Amino acid sequence: MRTRIKICCISSIAEANLAIKYGADALGLVGNMPSGPGIIDDKLIDQITQKVPPPIATFLLTSETDAQAIIQHYKKVQTSTIQIVDALSSGSYEQIKAALPSVKLVQVIHVLDEKSIEKAIEAAQHVDAILLDSGNPNLKIKTLGGTGKIHNWNISRQIREAIDIPLFLAGGLNAGNVKTAIETVQPFGVDLCSAVRTNGDLDEQKLKAFFAAVYS
Repeated sequence: MRTRIKICCISSIAEANLAIKYGADALGLVGNMPSGPGIIDDKLIDQITQKVPPPIATFLLTSETDAQAIIQHYKKVQTSTIQIVDALSSGSYEQIKAALPSVKLVQVIHVLDEKSIEKAIEAAQHVDAILLDSGNPNLKIKTLGGTGKIHNWNISRQIREAIDIPLFLAGGLNAGNVKTAIETVQPFGVDLCSAVRTNGDLDEQKLKAFFAAVYS
């Protein structure tokens, strides 16, 4: 099966077009976060989303943890997918799905240790995909993605084997290690931000090298 590629931290229509040019299957649009790269306002997320052609998926990265707040955030941007980067603190996935039946839900699990396996198995019963990343929501200032750091791919592999929905792998992926990551974890898709950027801007040569590494 072809590994899908999601390019995250898209900050303009031009960046969206560049990622699509090289074959991106999905684009990540980062809403308000406590930390990390790529944050843009909801108005810009909406503008970019309106210009993205089907069948390219658009992911709203939301740090909201209340179901109703997630629903309200989504209504400002109208992406095809919601990527929940922290654990739900109130409300339920079912509440979100009832309000937004046509929207796909992706839950991020930050792989810290083997406890992450049970968290992923539980979340997988309620969402459309799991995305494994290398943040740490337990810090005083939460890191919820965009760290540029890898995590334990052996744990990621165990999660992939334990769930029956698509799994995306993120966290420190680049042209030099993505092939090994795919061979180790065998994810449905991979997701990256910083490795295809130079001084914060999407870099065409790095994009080209990454896609070549995945599909070589």
